[in-house]
Amino acid sequence: MDLMKYTAVALGKKIKAGEVTVKEAAQAALDQIKKSEETLNSYVTVLEENDIFARAEEVQKQIDAGELTGPLAGVPVAIKDNMCTKGVLTTCSSKILANFKPTYTAEAVANLEKAGAVIIGKTNMDEFAMGSTTETSAYGITRNPHNTNHVPGGSSGGSCVAVAAGECSYALGSDTGGSIRQPSSFCGVTGLKPTYGTVSRYGLIAYGSSLDQIGPVAKDVTDCAAILEAISSYDKKDSTSIRRDDLDFTSALVDDVKGMKIGIPRDYLGEGLDAEVKDAILAAAKKLEEKGAIVEEFDLSLVEYAIPAYYVIAAAEASSNLARFDGVKYGYRTKEYDGLHNMYKKSRSEGFGAEVKRRIMLGSFVLSSGYYDAYYLKALRTKALIKQAFDKAFAKYDVILGPAAPTTAPKLGESLSDPLKMYLGDVYTVSVNLAGLPGISVPCGLDKNGLPIGLQLIGDCFKEKNIIRAAYSFEQTRTYQHSPLAEA
Repeated sequence: MDLMKYTAVALGKKIKAGEVTVKEAAQAALDQIKKSEETLNSYVTVLEENDIFARAEEVQKQIDAGELTGPLAGVPVAIKDNMCTKGVLTTCSSKILANFKPTYTAEAVANLEKAGAVIIGKTNMDEFAMGSTTETSAYGITRNPHNTNHVPGGSSGGSCVAVAAGECSYALGSDTGGSIRQPSSFCGVTGLKPTYGTVSRYGLIAYGSSLDQIGPVAKDVTDCAAILEAISSYDKKDSTSIRRDDLDFTSALVDDVKGMKIGIPRDYLGEGLDAEVKDAILAAAKKLEEKGAIVEEFDLSLVEYAIPAYYVIAAAEASSNLARFDGVKYGYRTKEYDGLHNMYKKSRSEGFGAEVKRRIMLGSFVLSSGYYDAYYLKALRTKALIKQAFDKAFAKYDVILGPAAPTTAPKLGESLSDPLKMYLGDVYTVSVNLAGLPGISVPCGLDKNGLPIGLQLIGDCFKEKNIIRAAYSFEQTRTYQHSPLAEA
């Protein structure tokens, strides 16, 4: 019985029924890591076996005593390496945080621990979540388990690979401009970005504070709904956290889309979209239509402005957020320096990678005197207009449907040689972050090379249940395809 082939909720049921122990589940994840990690490199840190088994034993006792009854109790999970975990290395896949062990745990991770999760390790990512391929990590590139010559997407590439390859049952990722949905699409797993403010950002090392959101990555929609239910909470430690009383996401797992209005933006089906991806997306829309949904095309407008607005805002926020990494209090400090200013300069030059430096410089430029109005303010106005365009669309539709990415996973090295091309790959995902909306990526087929294609469903603010319902209904029309490495 290969325990890592089960979904997280299915494995949780087996643990609860006493068919599987928590330790056996953790051992199954560790065995798979030993088998494929050398090829994939999806983890930056795997916790010590003794610590994992001690936690497994503790959780087992609580399950046996009837204290832990949730669906995820005892199930092994991986955490993206930009979420603080007390006493465990948290690097953001950067040299500058190579020795950083936080003294506290991120709220979303603490919520998982309360639900009885067993953390296996911290997953690889694009450095400081800046990138769409998981190639900018200081700890080496991560490979796609469907074809190891291709990228897994990013920045939550490690989390998506670990789930797709069976190195954990589910994982947490973060999404600033598509960083959960795009790698989920490339790796053939399901990833959900909640409405901004639903999951606490406390303990998430910031990239773009007005855009970042933590969300689940798993094998199916049921898992994502259960995980989101476990990690969502109001948190007074996060000033952007929102008090919600509708966090029962699993109640939306119904196979019924009769009368649901689904809009497909024409702007999403134009040039730049790969023909195979387009066909798979339209075939998925057809399936939902056959189930009773009302599907039609419409003009969303402003799509072409989303990428420039996003990269100006995200880079501006990154340049101020990353100013704290200066070699003084924690993190990397250069060995030899002459005076304080030189120490700052050398520590940051040596500690940050090329892509992070590029975005810090871009952010500092758009915030500088004389350019602030021309770029940053204009981008903020564009952001407000994009939100209005979505509001208009959601007055008519329950869900917006489109691709998660314009192509399937590119080959390793292709995107890094052309950063602009990499940025343009985010065209379908960034608007969701700019408008603070929830979005989910669900596998909807394979291209001729056997690489996964992801279907993106976008909902209005706080309407996660709509996208969960639509995604769940679509999912019932197909079976989950394990990656070749999970099958091996």
